[in-house]
Amino acid sequence: MGKPQRISLKEAGNLIQDGDMLSFSGFTIWRRPMALIYELVRQGKKDLHLFEVNGGTHTEVLAGAGAVKMWESCWVGHELYGKLGEGIARGQVEGTILIEDYSHAQVVARLLAGAYGLPFFPTALSMGTDILNPKYDMLGKAGLRDGSNPKIPLKKYDTIQDPMYDMGELLLMPAANANWALVYASQVGDEGTVRVLGQTYVDQEVIKAADKVIVIAEEIVPDSYLRQEPEKNIAPGYAIDYVIECPWGAHPTGSQFFYDVDADFIRQFYAASKSKEAYDKWAAEWVFGVDSHEEYIQKLGVNRLENLRANSVLGYSTTMKRGSR
Repeated sequence: MGKPQRISLKEAGNLIQDGDMLSFSGFTIWRRPMALIYELVRQGKKDLHLFEVNGGTHTEVLAGAGAVKMWESCWVGHELYGKLGEGIARGQVEGTILIEDYSHAQVVARLLAGAYGLPFFPTALSMGTDILNPKYDMLGKAGLRDGSNPKIPLKKYDTIQDPMYDMGELLLMPAANANWALVYASQVGDEGTVRVLGQTYVDQEVIKAADKVIVIAEEIVPDSYLRQEPEKNIAPGYAIDYVIECPWGAHPTGSQFFYDVDADFIRQFYAASKSKEAYDKWAAEWVFGVDSHEEYIQKLGVNRLENLRANSVLGYSTTMKRGSR
C-alpha cells in the first residue's frame, strides 16, 4: 500500500494493452476520461473489451476508431445531443464488435459483485425478459465462455432456487472485474484520495472492481484538505494505482462544478460518427491533428472553454446559451 504514481497521458496509454478489459467513471456525457480515450486512439489500441453501466461519447470515440472488440452494457448514446451510438451499432451490424446486452440494473449487479469480491450477485433484476433468452448470449455463441479468458464468465447468468427463505427462483449475475478502471475525478489528493464534485454514479464500484485504476484529475490538491471532509471522498489513495493531473480532461463531456458539457462539440461528433469516412475526417482534426492534450485545449480556444466554465457556487455555467421553453 502507498500513494499512487503520477504519470503522463502517454505513459498511461502505454500501460493499457490490446485486448484489455476497461471500465469507466461517469455517466453518458458526464465525467468521462476523454483525454485518455483520445490517447488510446492515437496509440492505435485495438481489441479492447469494454464493460460499462452505459456507454457515451468515450465509447463512440473508441468504437469509431476500430479499437473495440467486445462491448458489454445496456445503452450507448449522447443523451439529447445524439440519441444513438452510431459507432457501436455499425460495428454490431458489420460484425466487428461483439455486443452483450444487459438491463441497466444487471450491469450494476455485475459491478457490485466485482466490487464486493464475490463471484456473482444474487438478484431478481429483469427476470422474465428476453435479455435472458439463451439465443442472445452472444459471447457464448462466439465460443468465448470456455474459460480461456479470465475476464469472461463461464455463463452469462445462472439461476438457483432460494435456499434460505424459499422465495423462488433467483438470478445469479457474474462479477465484472476489468483489467483497468479509467476514472475522471474532480480532485485527487497528493496522496491519492479521490473526490468527485457532483453525482458519483457507480464510480466507487468501478474502482473497487478493477484490477488497476488510473485517475485523471482536474486538479491535485493537498490530501490534508480532502481528509477534513472524508464523507465527500469516494476512494483512498491505496485503491488508486496511477494519477494524471489533466485540466479539462473530461472535455467534451462535463464535470460538475468545473465545466459544462460542450453540446456543440458532441453534436458535431455525433454527426461525424454516422459513417466511417466522416469519423476519420473528425479524428484527423481532433485526435491525430494534435500531438497532446495541451494542443487539443489550445485548439478549442480560451473563449470556448471560458463559456463552458462552471460557476463555483452553482456548479454549472451561467454564460453558455441553453434551450428555452
